[in-house]
Amino acid sequence: MLEEVERWLAGRSWSAADRPLDRLLAAKARDPRRGSVSVVLPALNEEATVGAIVGTIRAELMEKVQLVDELLVIDSGSTDATAEVARKAGARVVHRDAILPRIPALPGKGEVLWRSLLVTSGDIVCFIDADLKDFSADFVSGIVGPLLTDPEVQFVKAMYDRPLGDTAGQGGRVTELVARPLLNLHWPQLAGLVQPLGGEYAVRRSLLERLPFPVGYGVELGLLVDALHTVGLDALAQVDVGVRKHRHQDGQALGRMAAAIYRTAQLRLSRGHLVRPALTQFERGEEGFVPRTHPVDTEERPPMCEIDEYVSRRAA
Repeated sequence: MLEEVERWLAGRSWSAADRPLDRLLAAKARDPRRGSVSVVLPALNEEATVGAIVGTIRAELMEKVQLVDELLVIDSGSTDATAEVARKAGARVVHRDAILPRIPALPGKGEVLWRSLLVTSGDIVCFIDADLKDFSADFVSGIVGPLLTDPEVQFVKAMYDRPLGDTAGQGGRVTELVARPLLNLHWPQLAGLVQPLGGEYAVRRSLLERLPFPVGYGVELGLLVDALHTVGLDALAQVDVGVRKHRHQDGQALGRMAAAIYRTAQLRLSRGHLVRPALTQFERGEEGFVPRTHPVDTEERPPMCEIDEYVSRRAA
C-alpha cells in the first residue's frame, strides 16, 4: 500500500460514534447555508424494505432532531407498492420519468442518482440504497458528519461488514473479485476504501454536479475515480457504520454487474473508440445450456452543471 494511502487511512477513516448528533447539529447551525442535507433513496420494487428506512430517517433525523432537510425516494419504475409505502412512511416520492422529461430515461441506478440532482436542493446529497434491512440512522448521520464538520472533506463513503446469509464478511463479492483488484492496479490511491461499491455515500453538491454519471451499476466506481481526479484523495473519507444487511443478487446478476463495473473502469483508462460490449451467460434449459446475451451498461450522463434546466434552477 502506498504511504499516501496509509496516511489517508489514519486521517480520513472514522467511526459514526466519533461525531455525536449534538456536534453535527451545532455545526449545521453555524453555517446553515452550507449544511442543508438531502437524502435520496433510489428504489425499484423495494416495498418490503423502503418503508422502514424512510420511517427511521424521518423519525430520528427529521422529527427528533433536524439534521436532514429533505427526504426523497426516486422510483425508477416499480411494479409493486414501493411508491405508496415510501409516501406513507413520510418520503417525498418522484418518478424517474418525471424528471428532465426532454431526455428519455435509461434503465439503471446511476440514471436515477443523476436525475435526483434536479429535484433536490441540499448542499449535501446523501444516497442510501432502498433494500437495506435492520437499518440504522447512523448510516445517514455517520457519512454526513464529516461534511458538516470538516470543510476540506467532499465525498464520504460508508464502510461496514457485509454478511452473506449467516456467514460474516462474505458479502461484497463483486467488490472483492472485480472492483478492489481494478482499483489497486490502476488507481492505487483508492486502495484504502473498504467498500468502494457501497451504495451509501454523501457528497457535496458542488462536486456531484461536476461529475459524469454512468447510468448503470458502474456509477459507484465511476464517481469515486472521477472524484479522486477532481478533488484529490484528501477530500475523500470513509466512516464505519457497523453492519449492512440487504438482499443479495444471484450469480448471473453479479456477472452483469461485474461487466458494467469493468467497462466503467475501461472507459476511464482509455477514452478512445471502444466496441459496444455485451456479456453472454448460460442458463440450463430442457435441452442443455442456453446462451443469454446482455448489453453491458456503457452510457454516461454528462456533469449536471452542463444541463440547462439544472443551471436555470440553481440560478433562480
